[in-house]
Amino acid sequence: MSFLAVYGRVLGLLKPDKYIAAGLVIANFFVVGLQFAEPVLFGRVINLLTQSDALSGRELVSRAAALLGIWGVIGVASILANVAVAIQADRLAHRNRLCAMAGYFSHVLSLPPAFHRERQSGRLLKMMLSGADSLFGIWLSFFREHLATFLATIFLLPLTIILNWQLAIALIILVIIVSAFTVFVIRKTEMAQKQVEAYHSALAGTAQDALSNILVVQSFTRLAAETANFNRTTNLVLEKQFPVLNWWAVLSVVSSAASTITIVTIFIVGTMLHLRGQASIGDIVSFMGFATLLIGRLTGAMGFASRLFIQMPVLSDFFAVLDAKTTIYESPAAVPLIVKAGEVKFEDIGFEYLNGKPIISNISFTAKPGQVVALVGATGAGKSTTMALLQRYWDPTSGRILVDGQDIRFVTLESLRNTIGIVFQDSLLFNRSIRENLLVGKPDASEIDIQKACQMAEALDFILAQPKGFDTLIGERGSNLSGGQRQRLSIARAILKDPPLLILDEATSALDAATEAKVSRALRALMVGRTSFVIAHRLSTIRDADEILVFDEGRIVERGGFAELLAAGGQFAQLVETQIMAGSPA
Repeated sequence: MSFLAVYGRVLGLLKPDKYIAAGLVIANFFVVGLQFAEPVLFGRVINLLTQSDALSGRELVSRAAALLGIWGVIGVASILANVAVAIQADRLAHRNRLCAMAGYFSHVLSLPPAFHRERQSGRLLKMMLSGADSLFGIWLSFFREHLATFLATIFLLPLTIILNWQLAIALIILVIIVSAFTVFVIRKTEMAQKQVEAYHSALAGTAQDALSNILVVQSFTRLAAETANFNRTTNLVLEKQFPVLNWWAVLSVVSSAASTITIVTIFIVGTMLHLRGQASIGDIVSFMGFATLLIGRLTGAMGFASRLFIQMPVLSDFFAVLDAKTTIYESPAAVPLIVKAGEVKFEDIGFEYLNGKPIISNISFTAKPGQVVALVGATGAGKSTTMALLQRYWDPTSGRILVDGQDIRFVTLESLRNTIGIVFQDSLLFNRSIRENLLVGKPDASEIDIQKACQMAEALDFILAQPKGFDTLIGERGSNLSGGQRQRLSIARAILKDPPLLILDEATSALDAATEAKVSRALRALMVGRTSFVIAHRLSTIRDADEILVFDEGRIVERGGFAELLAAGGQFAQLVETQIMAGSPA
């Protein structure tokens, strides 16, 4: 994305506040006009003083009073215009910064798991915060300072030609030189700055990776290694950043030199014109005022362009995330899913990623209302992908999935996912209170419902034993709880949601035998009356399943009950035998 394209998009985000932005443009136009009037009045006062010998005392005082009165009115008006610009620019920038963050956050949450697997959460968070801060700084400085510079250059600078075209040329040449060299520096350093920002994102990712695995870092004495890895990236940042800073320093020197030369030129040319009678002393003073004002604004604008350029990779990354498209689209004619019985039917389902490699093929089965269907097989056989298709994290490339006869591609995503409860292998809890975690699936649940769900999940006793009961904070990913406690809390969350469809994704595979017994009792309570799908690692947990589907390389190769499949002596029997030999109960 080019420099101007990024800049245009930044301003385009203000569309909801377009009338306020238009008002700020008008106010800035007044600010510039009033500021340019001051050097003109100053010049008039100087001319009046140089003509004092030819005027009577009364006339001199009268003219001076008139000029000073006008100057006073302009000064007061300029102050008021600047106050209005400052207040409204601040409010606009703060309000839209929060709106940009909210829009980014909402959009990222809506993107499918495939997007999040390819990006670290630390980098996404860094992009949101850095991008929003950059937007805030650009909006604020643009409307408070640099819009006035733009208006002065485009509209008011040419008007100086009317006053004295010879002196005006020096100002115009100054603007051209500074603008041209700024464009040159931007093009010269654009790629290097993108690399700098890439390394900054890598820093955020490295830090987040280490902090989220702090136990590994400390247990394996990785402190020095992780610190060295971080420092290597910071050195790369400096290696790429310094040449960029050098070019912008050169630009500062060039603009400063051009400014000095311009002022000297105005003085020399003005003196020559005055000697020829083509310019008054007041004209020279006015143009010196124009030059000082314009140089100050150009210096600020140059700094603004420098900051904008340095922030451009941040903004490009921010907009790239906003432009990321979901792979799942909700039909405009989508209707809410209505689940009466809970029958789920997979009809000749096939799925492959964009690279064309098939993940599952010809998957067909029916889970009747209230049945428990188990999915077993080696890692990568297609079990989790099949369940992900039921939740519409992806859409199948062939076939269809029906819930009570309704094709899930034509129902609303919210209604579909509201009907499905999930208990993950990793409990996936928020760094919030126990109560807030339970209410994720049903925000309006009553206290009686909460306690009943926890009782069914065998979680109530340990919750009440916590220092603050249901209001106890459980730490990041539930780190203040044991593995069994986290899993029972996750089960209670699913019970409270009360979904007609249930997915248990290896919900007990990470637990010890004693904890697994408690969790298994809670799971059996959860599955009563629901159509349930169990992705199983420990085959002992699916003895009572109504049907077992054995997956291999994306296909169902066997199906039937536990005893039936064991007697058949096929792949399922081999899996059971392997677990028995490995010491896992079958």
